[in-house]
Amino acid sequence: MTQIPVYVFTGFLDSGKTKFIQETLEDPRFNAGERTLLLVFEEGEEEYDFSAYPHQNVYLEVLDQQTVTSGELKALAKKYKAQRVVAELNGMQLVGDLYSRFPEGWVVAQEVMFADSTTIMAYNANMRNLVMDKLMGGQMVVFNRLQPGADTTELHKLVRAANRRMDILYDYLDGTTAFDDVEDPLPFDVNAPVITVEDDDYALWYRDVTEEPQKYDGKSVKFKGQVAMLRREKENMFAPGRFVMTCCVDDIQFCGVPCRYERSKELKPRSWVTVTAKISAEKHYLYQGELGPVLTAVTVEPAEPAQQDVATF
Repeated sequence: MTQIPVYVFTGFLDSGKTKFIQETLEDPRFNAGERTLLLVFEEGEEEYDFSAYPHQNVYLEVLDQQTVTSGELKALAKKYKAQRVVAELNGMQLVGDLYSRFPEGWVVAQEVMFADSTTIMAYNANMRNLVMDKLMGGQMVVFNRLQPGADTTELHKLVRAANRRMDILYDYLDGTTAFDDVEDPLPFDVNAPVITVEDDDYALWYRDVTEEPQKYDGKSVKFKGQVAMLRREKENMFAPGRFVMTCCVDDIQFCGVPCRYERSKELKPRSWVTVTAKISAEKHYLYQGELGPVLTAVTVEPAEPAQQDVATF
């Protein structure tokens, strides 16, 4: 099956998505005449100027992000013989919900978020789940309308709470741009003989070890978590972990790491334990064929519950 690359642009109304897409399609380095299906799921004040494109093979369709179906998208790609798709998403809708309706063969090549630096913190205060939704899956975020010399600390923290790998670009009102180059040290020592993860740092450790399991391969770790049993591996395995909240109550989920332990049957589900274990990077069904962390317990000891039932970033 032929794959169709999809370039996705997210952000809230009047965040600069349309302007950027317009400039991108005017750039001959990006648009050399490929047949491009331009999907617009949000109509703002800016309008597309087709006369400015170096080639005319761009086909605009305005759709409702809530109701569009996989069949409709597939039919449009066929109608225009699209070689690629550029999609401007509605900021008030969840990105993943639309992705679930992409036709087979549509592959997200890049996801970029645009944010007005003067309003994004207000959006975060009032609609944090929508902000986190766009930050968690993107490769880059562009904060525009920044005053030269503005303090970008809070913007940096906002992104890193959701995504440690996302590129951050600051776009200033004087026409200059700059990439964020702040290094974020982890709150635990990855090179210690035993990596000690404090209760407040579990969410950060879990995200880091699952994103880069090979960095932890062969190392030892000590942390407190709750006991969870694995459905497929009921003997000599359990999954110590914590309930983690990324952005709001609705997205709380249990984040555990599979752990080999001969006495796992003696453990009570949901009980609190302190685990000291060796880490290895392995394939496990929880990781759907990818490498992930697997623990081999050295000690598993009863523990008092963490002060906060739910871990956060």
